[in-house]
Amino acid sequence: MHMDGRRAVGWSEATWLNPPLAVEPDGDDLVVTTRDRTDFWRTTSYGFVRDDGHALLTGLPDGSAVEVSFLASFDELYDQAGVMVRVDAQTWIKAGVEMTDGVPHLGAVVTRGRSDWSLAPVPEYAGREVTVRASRSGDAVTIRARCEDRPWRMVRLAPLAPEAAAFAGPFCCSPQREGLRVRFTRFAVGPADAALHAVPDA
Repeated sequence: MHMDGRRAVGWSEATWLNPPLAVEPDGDDLVVTTRDRTDFWRTTSYGFVRDDGHALLTGLPDGSAVEVSFLASFDELYDQAGVMVRVDAQTWIKAGVEMTDGVPHLGAVVTRGRSDWSLAPVPEYAGREVTVRASRSGDAVTIRARCEDRPWRMVRLAPLAPEAAAFAGPFCCSPQREGLRVRFTRFAVGPADAALHAVPDA
């Protein structure tokens, strides 16, 4: 347990939604290889539903937060990794880094029956460790991210019913190919952020 109240989640403590092609422990890290053309998406614009991406999930009760750190070479269109917050197949949030238009982007997809995507280019994140934090408090989830030891930045504020049973943890998928390798370096849970505009401890 860290002094800030966050606790590392053992990789074997959480449960896979859609197990990946390969899972390789490497010291304290977990290297994950995606299956072919995996994704999470519901309907909007593209007209299809995909729910076969990979997510390693643990409980996310109200008043708690999850943090995931990772490294990956995002080479192909829509390669992605980050944090998944999931209630069911129609109610979920994924947030992290995704390759689009040839540049890594930081973004989130919020899904309540249909998916809603927001993103911003982060070319400076390429090849560097990224941490994504999902903090659940009341009727909302606050998503923040940082690259290495740079300041946290706000990514998204999204609704989530206070009574919903939610789960969260690292996710990755590769909608255009097989074989994206993501090195997850941290998976931790702890208390939710103190307030919407409070910056998490380093």
